Amino acid sequence: MTIIRSVLLFVVAAIAEIGGAWLIWQGVREHKGLLWIGAGIAALGAYGFVATLQPDANFGRILAAYGGIFVAGSLAWGVVVDKFRPDRYDLIGATICLIGVVVIMYAPRR
Repeated sequence: MTIIRSVLLFVVAAIAEIGGAWLIWQGVREHKGLLWIGAGIAALGAYGFVATLQPDANFGRILAAYGGIFVAGSLAWGVVVDKFRPDRYDLIGATICLIGVVVIMYAPRR
């Protein structure tokens, strides 16, 4: 159950961070305005709180592992929201990052 909770928290964190950055991008680069930027800032703040809910108490480990989630999640966000088409190198890189997440977070430790 701990691994499922951890994975779900990573997914929620990714939606908050990537979504927040995307909202700010839209507000600034696509000239959608301050409301979009403000929503992005709020989402990025929520990401910071979600990360604290991880069952592992080691900040460095959580953030290092989350980096892999962020990479894969950013590509997935691009596919779903921006109709981005990743190439094989994007997919290989994301797979390597996700393997890193599994090793960092869920490998058995003594």
